[in-house]
Amino acid sequence: MTRPPAARPALAAVAATGLLSLLAACGNQTKDEAADGVPSATSAAPLADKLPQAIRDKGVIKVGSDIAYPPVEFKDSSGKVVGIDPDIADALGKQLGVKFEFENGTFDTLITGLRAKRYDLAMSAMTDTKDRQNGVDPETGKKVGEGVDFVDYFTAGVSIYTRKGDDQGIRTWADLCGKKIVVQRGTVSEDRAKLENAKCVKAKKDKIATEAFDNDQQAQTRLRSGGADAGVSDFPVAAYVAKTSGGGNDFQIVGDQVEAAPYGIAVAKGNTQLRTAIQAALDAVIKNGEYTEIVAKWRVEAGAVTEAEINGGT
Repeated sequence: MTRPPAARPALAAVAATGLLSLLAACGNQTKDEAADGVPSATSAAPLADKLPQAIRDKGVIKVGSDIAYPPVEFKDSSGKVVGIDPDIADALGKQLGVKFEFENGTFDTLITGLRAKRYDLAMSAMTDTKDRQNGVDPETGKKVGEGVDFVDYFTAGVSIYTRKGDDQGIRTWADLCGKKIVVQRGTVSEDRAKLENAKCVKAKKDKIATEAFDNDQQAQTRLRSGGADAGVSDFPVAAYVAKTSGGGNDFQIVGDQVEAAPYGIAVAKGNTQLRTAIQAALDAVIKNGEYTEIVAKWRVEAGAVTEAEINGGT
């Protein structure tokens, strides 16, 4: 039996309605979401699609950090994590569309935590060195791990500081022979102290007595109380504590900083997609001026870099 003529327009209307609905559905997909439902890069987070999918799904990058190292990272009076590293991390997060969450840990355990996947990154004024890249103990020269890759984002040297007005005759690194100094454990400052002590021994001078602490604030407390002659720390940290501790009356920097080297954001070996995403995001914030604003805010312009380099340390 043939369909009555009146039914044909109704069928056509249904078909047209269905087509319009389909087109509307396609048109309503935001630019944040591809056809398969997976978020894609947007103008708000232009580099989101460079991240590993697992991190994009979580929306969080976990960062291992020793949060007791002002002005690089520390807690303000309200308990908020602030400093150079958190500010840079926030800028990177805007590019990548994720939140960087800082988790506190002692400095000398951060790379181990990265290897154990407790963190996605380690960002803690960590100097990029070949030894750390290759997982080598700088004192013994033996391989102790697989190492990490670094995305370099700042440059800093190592400085000596003493109690203000009481420099103990210290003018140069050679003057540390026979002195007692404080450092943070597992840092380049501790490595430098060991190197200088070896020079003292070779020159048949008195050894440097070095006391190492879990964090730099403990070392400062020891020096402030008269328990040591000097402290050794990264230049931005030494400069900051000299300006701020006791209203600027506790400490002073002596001599020149040495061994200027890059700070790197540490990424586990083999996690090349995350490493590349961090590098791209850092280059973006350098280019758009946010990076310049951050280093100016913390008065550390002298350590600024002009591009994100991979494993630039020596």
